Amino acid sequence: MLFNSLDFALFLPLVFGFYWALRNYPLRFQNAFLLLSSYVFYGWWDWRFLLLIAFSTLTDFIIGNQLSKTENKNSRRWLLVLSLIINLGILGFFKYFNFFIDNINGAFSLFGCDLSLRGLELILPVGISFYTFQTLSYTIDIYNRKISATKNIISFASFVSFFPQLVAGPIERAKHLLPQFENRRSFNREKATDGLRQILWGLFKKMVIADQCAIFVEFCFNNPTEHSGSTLALGAFFFAIQIYGDFSGYSDIAIGTSRLFGFELMKNFNFPYFSRNIAEFWRRWHISLSTWFRDYVYIPLGGSKSSKSKVVRNILIVFLISALWHGANWTFVVWGLIHALFYIPLLYLKSTRSFTNTVAEYSILPSLKESFLMIVTFLITTLAWIFFRAESVALAIEYLLAIFSKSLFSIPKFSNSLASVIALCFILFMFVVEWLARFDNYGLEKFASSWKRPYRWAFYYALIACLLYFYGNQQEFIYFQF
Repeated sequence: MLFNSLDFALFLPLVFGFYWALRNYPLRFQNAFLLLSSYVFYGWWDWRFLLLIAFSTLTDFIIGNQLSKTENKNSRRWLLVLSLIINLGILGFFKYFNFFIDNINGAFSLFGCDLSLRGLELILPVGISFYTFQTLSYTIDIYNRKISATKNIISFASFVSFFPQLVAGPIERAKHLLPQFENRRSFNREKATDGLRQILWGLFKKMVIADQCAIFVEFCFNNPTEHSGSTLALGAFFFAIQIYGDFSGYSDIAIGTSRLFGFELMKNFNFPYFSRNIAEFWRRWHISLSTWFRDYVYIPLGGSKSSKSKVVRNILIVFLISALWHGANWTFVVWGLIHALFYIPLLYLKSTRSFTNTVAEYSILPSLKESFLMIVTFLITTLAWIFFRAESVALAIEYLLAIFSKSLFSIPKFSNSLASVIALCFILFMFVVEWLARFDNYGLEKFASSWKRPYRWAFYYALIACLLYFYGNQQEFIYFQF
């Protein structure tokens, strides 16, 4: 079920109404209803996916409780290994089996040996990378004695399958989200209103920004050799905006929806395109994933307390795993490598923590230096996104070479130039709103709050009118494939 679909527009108020109608009953009734609703939401794509998430849930619930019962170090270690094998084994099978088969065939063909190993026709379960990491963090945290195992299977199953963030995050930790299922919630009108505002902004970024950018992205990436360098450069820019509007829009909708039900999810995007170097970008982009890799991969490897060579190794490992987490394609590996190559020099310059504050902290506009650094960082990430979007490394290189040709300085040409100009105007509007809100949690948190009520509501209705106008072009969220 898509957040930007009519199905969800009917599903959400129904679930909301029944959920709060149970507020005076024992807490287990609300949790059971949320669990049922989440399974309906997830099974809307394919009911067979439910078997997988139920198996993963039951596995980590049992292992978590066994970890809490035993003090034997070897037993605890083997229980953790079992959780890792089961969870990563399922993820690896569905996501990487055909990738490895194709690469084995390709490697042997270089030596004139045709293995002709056949892949499997697998359907990648929606959101498997997200809920797998969520359940893994639960067992790892129990193993490290950071949390205690829950005895309540309903609460745990609801935590794993919570429908607002099930499919594309944020990837929550049990330490933060699970206690919210085990404590009674009360309806808070102010938080619910704030949640609706965040949903509205998320839908705007998805349906008006990302989905309109997608039209021009498809136009450029499908046949890059047919377009001028300037058109392809603008196409790369549109994809940078598309993936941000798409993914951060999902996170806004997920966080806002959760707030309607009395839950607080972690912030997943912190205006990443206002970053002044790659290190800052990764502290602001997909925060739940980057902090997951920091806590469960980078720090256990030694983090930044090792020698410089080992720190570089750790960084390369994290970016490689992060790249492969996104998909089984060498394009993602190159994308991750590009970011690592721009991150590693910051280690030697001791600049990874240079920008921990918000840009233009004491002024309305950035300084010339900040503007220059933001533009350079945005250009680096945009060029790297080309590999993320392309179907192969060869096509990405072809796209890049076509950009840096003599036609780079020509006037961009799209099949619908007026629509591209309108899209650019909406993008500018989004950046203005988010620049003014860069100290807040999301674009509309305080924007227009000081306006008189008629103007404020006119602004909200204008955003809703935009959603209705562009509704017919809705597309799936990009990160559903991961």
